[in-house]
Amino acid sequence: MVLTEKNGIKYYTFKGFEQLPHCFTTRVGGVSQGSYSSLNMAFREDKRENILKNYELVCNAIGVKKENTFWTKQVHGDNIVVATEEDRGKGLLKPRDIEEGYDGVITNIKDIVLTGFSADCVLVFFYDAKRKVIGVTHSGWRGTVKKIVQKTVQKMQTVFGCDPKDIVCGISPSIGLDHFEVDEPVVTEFKNTFGNTVDSYILEKGNGKYHIDLNSIVEYTLLGCGIDLNNIDKATVCTMCYPQLFYSHRIMGNSRGSMAGLISLR
Repeated sequence: MVLTEKNGIKYYTFKGFEQLPHCFTTRVGGVSQGSYSSLNMAFREDKRENILKNYELVCNAIGVKKENTFWTKQVHGDNIVVATEEDRGKGLLKPRDIEEGYDGVITNIKDIVLTGFSADCVLVFFYDAKRKVIGVTHSGWRGTVKKIVQKTVQKMQTVFGCDPKDIVCGISPSIGLDHFEVDEPVVTEFKNTFGNTVDSYILEKGNGKYHIDLNSIVEYTLLGCGIDLNNIDKATVCTMCYPQLFYSHRIMGNSRGSMAGLISLR
């Protein structure tokens, strides 16, 4: 994973995705003000003109058109949608006409820009160069417990005939083990899904509190799908450790911006 700066915009790119326009944004280089300062990528309570300008800045930096972006409604679920030609512009410039929430989106259509959002949660990028298929999936702790990244891989296999051995993945910066504190009921949900296989990613801190290494559990899930370890570029940067670089829900609450993950096929 590489931190890049272009025209004042700071964003991350992933190993294995070099031939694709893609990025995971930071909060640096935009025009939003106040608690949304400065590169806010989601409407929330921010001004519409600020969001449009921020997308113009980011899209120009990576070489795509903001008119081709496609947003889904993220609900911490495990549904994955296949983007079509008709989805271009939905979310940013057109209404989202899909009532059901989708936290993952995949496509084989060129130039459409799949877009996901995060402010501590994990975003996972997918690319199968052989089948020419991409995806981006939002995997917070609830989505991780529901194995949404596994279901994304399965959807790529079912719809497009992808082989997991051909898929490369990028795991975005997210809240890290040092800060992701949870209560015992959350740990129980992870244990119910994964059993004891993720014990090494969960640290008991006392007083009913635990810390969880969410990025590593997402990586573990991808490996279980047949993704090669060498094809996974996993971020080790904690979003809560660097509030000057990232929006963090744990720090800022609801009055904050969001980072975005964008990816497109040429």
